[in-house]
Amino acid sequence: MSNQLITKDNYNMEMSLFPECEEEKQVCQNTETQKSNKPKEPNPRKLAPTFKPYNNRQVHMIYDIESLISEHHEARVVDEMVESIPDEKLFSYYVGGGRSPYHPKLMLKIILFGYSQKVYSCRGIAKLTEENIPAMWLTAMQQPDFRTINEFRGGRMKDLMDELFEAMIRKLIEENYISFENYFLDGTKIEANANKYSFVWKRATSKFEEKLKEKIKETLQHIHKLTQSETQPEQLSTDQEQEITEQELIEVAEELEVKVDALTEVIENETDKEIRKEKRQERSQLKKSIKQIREDFIPRMTKYKEQNETFGDRNSYSKTDKDATFMRMKEDHMKNGQLKPGYNVQMGTENQFILYYTIHQRPTDTRCFIPHMEKLADSSLPMPKVVSADAGYGSEENYVYSVGEEKEQRFEFLIPYGSFVQEQTRKYKKDIKNAKNWTYVEEDDCFICPNGMKVTFKKYQNKKNQSGYEQSFKIYECEDCTDCPLKAQCTKAKGNRQVHWNTIFEEMKAKAKAALECEEKTAIYAQRKVEVESVFGHIKGNRSFRRFSLRGLDKVNVEFGIVALAHNILKVAGIRQLLSEKNRTTRKGKGEIRLVFLPCLIF
Repeated sequence: MSNQLITKDNYNMEMSLFPECEEEKQVCQNTETQKSNKPKEPNPRKLAPTFKPYNNRQVHMIYDIESLISEHHEARVVDEMVESIPDEKLFSYYVGGGRSPYHPKLMLKIILFGYSQKVYSCRGIAKLTEENIPAMWLTAMQQPDFRTINEFRGGRMKDLMDELFEAMIRKLIEENYISFENYFLDGTKIEANANKYSFVWKRATSKFEEKLKEKIKETLQHIHKLTQSETQPEQLSTDQEQEITEQELIEVAEELEVKVDALTEVIENETDKEIRKEKRQERSQLKKSIKQIREDFIPRMTKYKEQNETFGDRNSYSKTDKDATFMRMKEDHMKNGQLKPGYNVQMGTENQFILYYTIHQRPTDTRCFIPHMEKLADSSLPMPKVVSADAGYGSEENYVYSVGEEKEQRFEFLIPYGSFVQEQTRKYKKDIKNAKNWTYVEEDDCFICPNGMKVTFKKYQNKKNQSGYEQSFKIYECEDCTDCPLKAQCTKAKGNRQVHWNTIFEEMKAKAKAALECEEKTAIYAQRKVEVESVFGHIKGNRSFRRFSLRGLDKVNVEFGIVALAHNILKVAGIRQLLSEKNRTTRKGKGEIRLVFLPCLIF
């Protein structure tokens, strides 16, 4: 670059570092100028944007809010179901006088509709009455407060829930939605409305209670030593075999207080310092024992007593909801097998309708079968003809109940036992340790083991399970297994091989096996997964109901009853909608004229 002075005129020229780019830029500018100089073609039409009339400040009048609800909407099914209940049944739970409450049918409709819309909180249901058109129609534009809804759901519905559910199931039977011929039973665990860390374990309570009893005995022995020079009352007996009660501890504390008062008088009247010092020490020890009895022993005894009464036949409960039991849930996000407080919901279905349900505090399904069926028998609903359930219900107790005590079968059952599937395998049939694969000689009442030795009858033995049901076993024992080459494959026992044979259970298992191998009944049992598992998936997956909102066994029973009714209502609405669409398609295919009337607003 030359030393020429850069001025305003030659600035752009001198500061250009890329002269080639500048040339290309100049060519492009010339081309655009030529294009712009060409004459433009005139636009033949100029279209202005148009919109549908819209003015949300205009006054709107709705003469009939019902006309805005579709024909097969679930709100109409709710209205129909609740209106079918006679008023006398609902009014019988009310006492006259005072301020007029909301109509019970209004409250039932809005709660059922709210649960059908996945709204489970009372505040959410109350909000529906202000914003949702079907909810406004069901309540006739009335708006009950969320406290009123909560009081009705948790209080009033406890008394009428069972009768309400049975009335709606009978209506489904009348309309041929269900027949109660096939009853598909299964259980699921739903988490309780409780803190998962507020657990109380029965084993821990028993351990602490035993330690408390030992400490009480040691304290009574210490008290006996302190007052051994005087005549002791019967309450201070330290017999190790006799357990002292709470009332006896109170009497001991009262006796010690009398002695403390007596020592206080002695100290006040005594002039010798050494004797007064000795008496003060003795009184201090007695006061310490009294404080320990009243502030530690008695409260803890009361606490453990209340805990044992709450446990019942359970192994745990939650402090937040004392009716909830800690169970293993399928929703284990931490993958550590954490137990959570919950309830075991037993439910029977047909055509994916919920026929009946019960709430249990036991984690296993086996012990819930008989209470569930007993409650169903006590209701006004008919007993099913065939009950289908999985292997978790296949126990001797449940089989005997199904058959009946007088050998008059209550209902047919399609319930496999625990080893039913395993017994169908080739490996099981060839396993020599299974006594079922041995030869049985009925005349001698003995088995012949694979080594050719007799396994003869030895004795009878009775055992009781957790529910108190007594099972009878026949004990068979081999003659001699000393030099048997097959003993390692046959048994791990050090002595002779024994066979515990439950005659009644084997007879019931043979009956269950024969039923499950029947082609007609096998087809019925195959529907079980489609039936009840689909309902559980709809409730917990589609409807997102995985945790109760209420606490206590009675209130939980009410809440799941609402969930079950909402499920059935949605099922009815879906079936009606499907049938309506089929009829509409059929009519359209026949060439019939279809007229659709839309509501119009006139101002």
